[in-house]
Amino acid sequence: MDKTQAYAYHRPVLFEETLAALAVRPEGVYVDGTAGGGGHSHAIASQLQSGRLIALDQDPDAIAQASARLEGLPATVVRSNFRYMDRVLRELNIDKVDGILLDIGVSSHQLDEPARGFSYHTDAPLDMRMSQEGTTAADLLRELTEQELADIFFRFGEEKFSRAIARSIVRQRAVQPLTTTAELAELIKEAVPAAARRDGHPARRVFQALRIAVNAELDCLSEALDIAFDQLKVGGRLAVITFHSLEDRMVKQRFAEFCKGCTCPPSFPVCVCGRQPAGRLVLRKPAEASEQELAENPRSRSAKLRCIEKLSDYTPIP
Repeated sequence: MDKTQAYAYHRPVLFEETLAALAVRPEGVYVDGTAGGGGHSHAIASQLQSGRLIALDQDPDAIAQASARLEGLPATVVRSNFRYMDRVLRELNIDKVDGILLDIGVSSHQLDEPARGFSYHTDAPLDMRMSQEGTTAADLLRELTEQELADIFFRFGEEKFSRAIARSIVRQRAVQPLTTTAELAELIKEAVPAAARRDGHPARRVFQALRIAVNAELDCLSEALDIAFDQLKVGGRLAVITFHSLEDRMVKQRFAEFCKGCTCPPSFPVCVCGRQPAGRLVLRKPAEASEQELAENPRSRSAKLRCIEKLSDYTPIP
């Protein structure tokens, strides 16, 4: 499979920046927690000699794609959510690893495949499940209270008309539940003021919020950050690519916690807590897409890459 075919499935963002941040060593052991189309995974595995790559993804479509892309390379592909990477590594008898990559969010394939229900641009069942298992977006819209829906739209989508949209959904489902993306997009359009429709598609933030809720994305990321840092060897690196402010804020704050040293009050003449930084930032500021990448792949516009190197086996508790 060539690069063009892989990019047709999912175009990896910040490609060169990510590889540089990970500083892949030929003998190292690496984890790609979000294999997707295998773009980053293939680049990492191609640099290995005696090393090994463990590529994870919860989406069976991605597993099939990554398996084909990585055939013949020193890589093991496993279907799993990255929040369970410690379990996967234990089952593979791997103690600690040299690097971990997490490319957070929805893949190009998931957005572009109408049947997956992630996009408001095409009519499809309201699904949005990355794993293709469990509760769907339609289930949430049918079962949650008006307040719960409004909270999801506001918290995960930063939607200022969250209450009006939630109220319209509850009214509609009393007549007939929403089952398709087109139905939901049209309801949102009618629920918000006309002025709000001029700032991009009015359904964008609600669809994002639903996707995050369906897949428990922020909970998964929060767990995975601690687990991933713990799974690193001293000197190992964790690189995380995010696509919206909620994710990036969480990564930034957690990395800051890992890098925190003495916590004694300023009035203490000497340190008595003995706390040393467990990590150091590889990138002082997040890497973002170049003008060339933005021109070639508009979806990279909101991408941010942060990377941290582990200095000790002590993991701070947030």
